[in-house]
Amino acid sequence: MIDLKIEEIIKAVNGELLSGDLNTTINGISTDSRTIKEGELFIPLKGEKFNGEEFLEKALQKGSAALTESVENKGKYDKPIILVRDTKDSLHKLATFYRKKFKIPFIAITGSSGKTTTKDMIYAVLSKKYNVLKTEGNYNNEIGLPLTIFRLKKEHSIAVVEMGMSGFGEIRKLKNIAMPDIAVYTNIGVAHIEKLGSRENILKAKSELVEDFKCGNTIVLNADDDMLIKLLNKNGVEYYTYGINNGDYKAYGIVSMENGVKYKALIDNDEMDIELCIPGRHNVYNSLAAICIGIKFGVNKEDIEEALRDFRPGAMRLNITDVKNIKIINDAYNANPGSMRAAISVLKYFNNRRKIAVLGNMLELGEYSNIGHEEIGEYVKESNIDILITIGDLARKIAEGALKKGMSSINVFVCNDNKEAIDKLKNIMKKNDVYLIKGSRGMKMEEIVKFLQESAI
Repeated sequence: MIDLKIEEIIKAVNGELLSGDLNTTINGISTDSRTIKEGELFIPLKGEKFNGEEFLEKALQKGSAALTESVENKGKYDKPIILVRDTKDSLHKLATFYRKKFKIPFIAITGSSGKTTTKDMIYAVLSKKYNVLKTEGNYNNEIGLPLTIFRLKKEHSIAVVEMGMSGFGEIRKLKNIAMPDIAVYTNIGVAHIEKLGSRENILKAKSELVEDFKCGNTIVLNADDDMLIKLLNKNGVEYYTYGINNGDYKAYGIVSMENGVKYKALIDNDEMDIELCIPGRHNVYNSLAAICIGIKFGVNKEDIEEALRDFRPGAMRLNITDVKNIKIINDAYNANPGSMRAAISVLKYFNNRRKIAVLGNMLELGEYSNIGHEEIGEYVKESNIDILITIGDLARKIAEGALKKGMSSINVFVCNDNKEAIDKLKNIMKKNDVYLIKGSRGMKMEEIVKFLQESAI
């Protein structure tokens, strides 16, 4: 982070100095008193189960400055303390102020699924030519995005940020902080449909990202998505489209394998040979988005091919590992119907092995929950999966869907929780099995992965 003076911060957040020196400089921003370092600014946030102001003194003792909403702290400490009306709002204002110091392109990625993988692929491609800042982990919300922006340094030439949401107004808030020049859309599925009610409303919420886009801005989108093509209506905006069936940049000759995908990309009447060491047809789309961005920013085709060939996914995102005599597909990070179907499509390509899907609840689907889970069960049977284990009350519908489609009841097991599923796995594990583990984040499906890793035959 570039050093900021307390005087600058006060102006940015419309605050009042309660103690300390206006000329003090800070070299970082933290919302966690446990990890804060000397010279950083502590911004205490309030949550349902905590109040960051309770840790104000601890942060100050570590040599930091701080924001506060309490005038009672006036003159109480030697370190700079700034009084603000709302600390979270001040975090946003300060991030917006800091963002404006950098005249570099900002690329924002959003969509119902594939955001993180697409972001990481874009980062890998652009890093062949530029010094790039990217969103780390799940820092794609109204706390994580500002903290990402504060990691910007003078040497960065491009920023790639991920934007998540669960309701109206959230993307708009993130957009106003980051002020992106380029928007990349992966797809419009049914994730978070519980709050928004329909895919049309999900598109409307995601469209907040580009509501101010005009001449000079760029939109990159999946042309095979029936909802996203509705965004092709802004005069003066530059568009790049990609897809398997439609788009400016197309993939063809797709070959899916156990550990990856190969295809040819048609780019400006030229071809690229793309080889991904991450399985799944859906990753063809993610990589095409990265190709679009790479071409736009002048990365040569050989470097794009190499970046995608060397790309490896993040933790718990289709991580395929061999442990003793079994294979584990760890896709436990999160789940919605689109990503669940994509993961199952990876499992079905493992030939000459017994294929076992361990699937947990998909949360936040609202009225779509029953049909969404049932359709996944139907897809399990259609994909010739040998054994299905479901975990959770909602996932029972996955089992029902598989049984209705004709899957044998002796190969379908319904479990209430992870412990029950682990007990079932103890009885059925065999050498040469391949296991897919997937469910929403709240299901903690990594517990199943850990058991398999420790108990492999």
